[in-house]
Amino acid sequence: MNSSGKIAIVTGAGTGVGKAITASLLGDGFSVVMTGRRKGVLEAAAAEFCEHSDRILIVAADIGKPDDVKALFDATIDRFKRLDLLVNNAGMSAPAVPLEDVDFETWNQVVAANLTGAFLCTQAAFRQMKAQTPQGGRIINNGSISATTPRPRSAPYTATKHAIAGLTKSTALDGRPFGIACGQIDIGNASTEMTRRMESGVLQADGSIRVEPTIDSALIGQAVLHMASLPPEANILTMTLMATTMPFVGRG
Repeated sequence: MNSSGKIAIVTGAGTGVGKAITASLLGDGFSVVMTGRRKGVLEAAAAEFCEHSDRILIVAADIGKPDDVKALFDATIDRFKRLDLLVNNAGMSAPAVPLEDVDFETWNQVVAANLTGAFLCTQAAFRQMKAQTPQGGRIINNGSISATTPRPRSAPYTATKHAIAGLTKSTALDGRPFGIACGQIDIGNASTEMTRRMESGVLQADGSIRVEPTIDSALIGQAVLHMASLPPEANILTMTLMATTMPFVGRG
């Protein structure tokens, strides 16, 4: 694979899975716009890819805000002139509390980060990909295995990830006439700061607490690169990449 000359935006690029995806894309020749809310975190991550510095643009943005998304895409096109790939990776979880105890502020924060941000970025990518020559591009959403099967006490996160599955399918359908493909990767326990609690055990559907296995986040980067490198006539609509022995198949 060699994606030299292609342009990607990766949201949530400063840490964890987003940083791993960025590393894989850069290694294959993509230029990458790294975005996230914290500029310092993005700069620290970009410093790890100094050999690719000429193909990196850092744009701090809160993708839950339309003005920030517009500024992100304006900066991307100003620098690179087109967009070939959007990776909607940014997201957040919420404390594992009973559903009735989820406060409204937490609900809104999770919806903004996981769903509204992905929608706004997809909308902006559609406008650019339809207008550019050659027309088209690809969008890859980070769905999580919670897009199909919830954990206990995870209503905000699970609801947004189920919604991402619907957004993926709608995007794939609406993008057909314009050469815009959309797929989703559902990840099971990539080893990141967000999954650190797996090491001490997490609540299972039967009420028990179990340690769950994780996988190297670099594997996620490789999988996303594979999805991104397909020819325009092919699309992986959904991919599940999980730790082999995690309690997902048969969960509950």
